[in-house]
Amino acid sequence: MASAANLNAVRETMDVLLEISKLLNTGLDMESLSICVRLCEQGINPEALSSVIKELRKASDSLKVKEIRCFSFGNFT
Repeated sequence: MASAANLNAVRETMDVLLEISKLLNTGLDMESLSICVRLCEQGINPEALSSVIKELRKASDSLKVKEIRCFSFGNFT
């Protein structure tokens, strides 16, 4: 079982990582950042993970634009 000191160290580390993330304008919230950290700890290549996140954001932004166009022009198909 993790000690209280260990849990506090983990929280402090995540808080620092979140602040760095905000300074770098990554757009990651605490939950997303925690998932990324866990994936990296499991051996996922951080650069590959970054590329996947960027591609997912592009796809999401593209879908949002398409939705806006559909509703703006009355094309609901």
